[in-house]
Amino acid sequence: MSIVAAVVTVLLWASAFVVIRFCGAAFSPGALAFVRLSVGTVALVAVALISRPPLPRGRGLALVIGYGVLWFAAYTVVLNWAEQHLDAGTAALLVNFAPILVAVLAGLFLSEGFPRPLVVGIVVAFTGVVLIAMGGSGVGTNDRLGVGLGLLAAVLYAVGVLLQKVALKTVDAVAATWVGCAAGLVATTPFALRAVDEVASAPPMALAGVIFLGVGPTAIAFLTWAYALNRTDAGKMAATTLAVPAVAIILSWLFLGEVPTVLGFVGGALALGGVVISRRRTLPRPFASHGQRCPEVTVTEGREAESTRSVG
Repeated sequence: MSIVAAVVTVLLWASAFVVIRFCGAAFSPGALAFVRLSVGTVALVAVALISRPPLPRGRGLALVIGYGVLWFAAYTVVLNWAEQHLDAGTAALLVNFAPILVAVLAGLFLSEGFPRPLVVGIVVAFTGVVLIAMGGSGVGTNDRLGVGLGLLAAVLYAVGVLLQKVALKTVDAVAATWVGCAAGLVATTPFALRAVDEVASAPPMALAGVIFLGVGPTAIAFLTWAYALNRTDAGKMAATTLAVPAVAIILSWLFLGEVPTVLGFVGGALALGGVVISRRRTLPRPFASHGQRCPEVTVTEGREAESTRSVG
């Protein structure tokens, strides 16, 4: 069942990039975020009423609200805006730069340091991002605004993940998710009136897409992720999320007729490769017999699996 849950998570998070791109023709970025978070909050509150997790308090509540505003609200609005300038596949590749940013921020503020694989991964992934920016997107233009917004979305996501990481030390995962989503909804209320107008005039398929974003990638995917993560190795779960950009590109090609450029593909491969490299750590060299050192052993890092998620 954990494999099924992991597959569901990857498919839902990948499909989010495609549905956002599709709905962007009928909804502005802020209105799209407000409606999506409204649906997601209702779905998550229903789950919370069934599981009845303890509510976060004090510092934990402040952290949950913080990552809710940055991740659920600001990230969602910026990603919606970016996908008005980029195809879904290119947006997914840029957002997947977030794990590198999480590792950098963790090294700066959580005293996790900068091991050699991280530094190498940063260089490789950044090279990939540069190639993506140079290569343009599947819509046929080299939109610097879209690339900048995609990277800003990655930054917001990375900071939100770090806040979530600290919050989950004392807060129940279900409570943190629904309260964070609700905080994001409150933060997007300035777009409420416009959202009402756009919902009234939106085509049925676009409206269905927004509802899907709230129920699927926002509510169900986080629950299936938690289920799978509790029942399998964290490192393996982290690796599965690297499939999100690839699935997003395939879905974008099938349903929207959009794919990144060749240079974008090369850059995306480098970006994903940099993420893989950065998730490895070098174990200390143990002393062997006769005073000789054993060769360095590099293993895949799995203790920060949450930071490798690529969401839409």
